[in-house]
Amino acid sequence: MEVKMKTNRIMDEIRSTISPEMRLQMDLSVSIANRIYEILESKGMSQKDLAKRLGKTETEVSRWLSGTHNLTLATICKISAALDENIVSVTMPTHCYESQLVSEPLLPPEKD
Repeated sequence: MEVKMKTNRIMDEIRSTISPEMRLQMDLSVSIANRIYEILESKGMSQKDLAKRLGKTETEVSRWLSGTHNLTLATICKISAALDENIVSVTMPTHCYESQLVSEPLLPPEKD
């Protein structure tokens, strides 16, 4: 049984009146919540199980998974670690980290 966030008339009305940026944020929030639901289902876990792993209340986790909560990166990382699964995947352009590649470890300068 697949659990997915459901849209309703009120959410659809809200989506039609907000800016494209807010609509994108709303869509991403729902997508993240759906991804977490998929992981929970695949692991046979409930929101209560996730809440226990995170040391949070089931109510707080339920609010996070409503699809309307603005999750921080820190919270997404905590949930990801608790589930031992990637929730969000981002592909970084090569130019973002190319200059950071170092062939040898950086050491502090030697003292004379």
